[in-house]
Amino acid sequence: MNDAGDGAGTKEGNSKQAPGLTQLDDAYGERGLSGAEVSERIAQGKTNRVKDKTSRSVASIIRANVFNRFNAILGVLAVIVIVIGPLRDALFAGVLVFNTLIGIVQELRAKRTLDRLSLISAPRAQVIRDGKTIEISRDDIVLDDLLVLQAGDQILVDGMVLVSDGMEVDESLLTGESVPIVKKPGDELLSGSFVSAGSGRFRATAVGEDAYAQKVAEEAKRYSLVKSDLRDAINTILRYITYIMIPTGILLAVSQILADNTFDDSIIATVAGLVGMVPEGLVLLTSLVFAVSAVALARRKVLVQELPAVEGLARVDVICLDKTGTLTEGTLAFGRVEPLNGQDGLDQVLGAFAAASPSENSTLAAIASAFTPPPGWTVDSTVPFSSARKWSAVSFTQHGSWVLGAPDMLLDEKEQGDLRERADSLARSGLRVLLLSRAPEAVTEETLPSRLEPTALLIIEEKIRPDAEETLDYFTEQGVEIRVISGDNPSTVSTVAERVGVPDAEEAVDARTLPEDTEELSEVMEEKTVFGRVVPEQKRMMVHALQSRGHVVAMTGDGVNDTLALKDADMGIAMGSGAPSTKSVAQLVLLDGRFSTLPGVVAEGRRVMANMERVANLFLTKTVYAALLAVGIALIAWPYPFLPRHISLVGSLTIGIPAFVLSFTPSKQRYRPGLLRRVLYFAIPAGFIAAFATFTANAMARAHGATLEESRTVAVIVLTIVGLAVLAYLSRPLWSWKGALVALMAGAFVGVLLIPWFREFFMLDLPGLIIMAQSLGIAAIFVLMLELSMHYMQRYIRRGEAPPAMEELGEVEAPECVAVDDED
Repeated sequence: MNDAGDGAGTKEGNSKQAPGLTQLDDAYGERGLSGAEVSERIAQGKTNRVKDKTSRSVASIIRANVFNRFNAILGVLAVIVIVIGPLRDALFAGVLVFNTLIGIVQELRAKRTLDRLSLISAPRAQVIRDGKTIEISRDDIVLDDLLVLQAGDQILVDGMVLVSDGMEVDESLLTGESVPIVKKPGDELLSGSFVSAGSGRFRATAVGEDAYAQKVAEEAKRYSLVKSDLRDAINTILRYITYIMIPTGILLAVSQILADNTFDDSIIATVAGLVGMVPEGLVLLTSLVFAVSAVALARRKVLVQELPAVEGLARVDVICLDKTGTLTEGTLAFGRVEPLNGQDGLDQVLGAFAAASPSENSTLAAIASAFTPPPGWTVDSTVPFSSARKWSAVSFTQHGSWVLGAPDMLLDEKEQGDLRERADSLARSGLRVLLLSRAPEAVTEETLPSRLEPTALLIIEEKIRPDAEETLDYFTEQGVEIRVISGDNPSTVSTVAERVGVPDAEEAVDARTLPEDTEELSEVMEEKTVFGRVVPEQKRMMVHALQSRGHVVAMTGDGVNDTLALKDADMGIAMGSGAPSTKSVAQLVLLDGRFSTLPGVVAEGRRVMANMERVANLFLTKTVYAALLAVGIALIAWPYPFLPRHISLVGSLTIGIPAFVLSFTPSKQRYRPGLLRRVLYFAIPAGFIAAFATFTANAMARAHGATLEESRTVAVIVLTIVGLAVLAYLSRPLWSWKGALVALMAGAFVGVLLIPWFREFFMLDLPGLIIMAQSLGIAAIFVLMLELSMHYMQRYIRRGEAPPAMEELGEVEAPECVAVDDED
């Protein structure tokens, strides 16, 4: 890295002749295009008008939330009940409607926010047409337009420089390189960069879809859903349920007809058996919890574009950070002064120098922010900064002449060897170094005095975000590995990373030396933490390399150069001030750009997943016992022991309502992979016990000559008791508010049994005392079996082993985030 602030901290641009320049007349550089030439290019479609993908389309959002396996299954069953049976048996259809609406509304809110953000930040351009400078929108630029640039302007199209007055361009959003690049006539400009200093004019050589930034954005336009363990688990369950529902449904319908039921009653009973197999409450609750979390994150200025992105936050174990704009603010800050020869009064000199200098650049701005100009200093003459000279000078009436610039330009080659070595050493460490020297006479633009007196070295640093170190400490404590990936000089990246506490930051890797083979690259990515000179395609390869080692990767970024890596990462996090293409592909957008927001975001994701795994045990237990009951009842051709409304009642009191409450409890524990396997280890034995308890109670009632309504009531009572036992097991410790929740649900069920209106609505008919006593005894026996089997299972799960007879499910990590015994 060069070592003279904005002078030494710039690079010479590569001259690249734009094609077809000679086609325009000699007056073009002054008058630009004529009105007729502009109209001709508009007619030919050579404009900068493109359809920006700032967010997902409304159609794609609706399509993704409406046309899915879950809606197809419940939708068909709901239509059957609406056509054949009473509407009260179609209560489950409400889950379908609410689930779809929650997903659509949340994602439309995210789309609206992004579109509004894009509209507000839409830039404008100054062009010269017919010899007059006018301001137009970005879309109205045409090929060969003559554009005027000032410091701070965004370059909206590709072009070739015609006039440059000390123009320096910041291409950090394209390359990650934070050092401005000096642009001279004939040099190429790329859309997506910014003018950091100076001014100039350029000719548009590529507009619209042909512009560089647009080509990068185009590659990222293919939409892909964020990976979700929970969604994958639900989809896997729904897929297998679909496979067994058709044969089970046919078998159950035939068995109900053979059990002397009417056709309509047989179909309603079949629907009841099939609806119980679908974990509809889990799907709804997942969408609801994700939506609530999205709202909570929105209050923290975090935009969630996809609901499952909330879950992705909990799974992340590696976070890749860009330096510029993430760890740093993208601006320079004054570091320190190293006085030479015991010089005093340097604060006044630097304050006066920065105030008097006619040129504006980030280095002088950093000095000006650190020192106050003294009163009474009269300026005689100034020499503005020039990238060619790499120094500037100010002469004061009574305080002498001073020169500020690159040490290699101000030091004599044969003298000050120690000072030169010190300056070079600081520069190699990634810092920007300036030398302040006193001149014996006034300095002119043409000559630099031969006898300069070195006075002080000035250290200029990139301004670190004040919250960066604390945020990285949080990730380290939480077991999340950090990788700093930047297009900047490796020494600079290393210095910044060390200052914010990144582990092993002193060993930065130059990405130009990285292997292209994914396996070899993954080994380097496992060992090293800081990388410099990384090009956009390499960022993408680095993400893939980490993923190939089983890591769940989050990627932060704000520039066009980050777009492809953000898209391929498991969790893309864009800054609100970043390029539109990065915000369109990211799952999360930090609207205020505050890095310190991320710990709260990750904590929210972990809370959601810890609780969702807990409640998934409830829902999948229901799926298991419903499937077993449907198959068992179909095989022996008994009347199905439940109506659809019975399934809704039992599910609401033992699963739905308590699961909703449990899903919002605090939790900080990190999520572990293998959610479906862990849940099945719990749900399969619990579901077997619930199904056999229900079957046993139903058989007992039939043996005592109970009516169909009475035997169904017995089945509802026993299944509810066992379901409450499952809830109590997952809610431990019960001396907390969770115990009160279980008691409240039990009390609500007793109320349903005692209040005539509820009994009539749910078609419950209480049996005689003997049958009731035996039902409660059966329930107690199976509750004890549940307790013993769960303790047996947990002995293996805590060791990460598969219990006997369940080896096909594979080994499992002990779940940190699920309460399964009294040690919670």
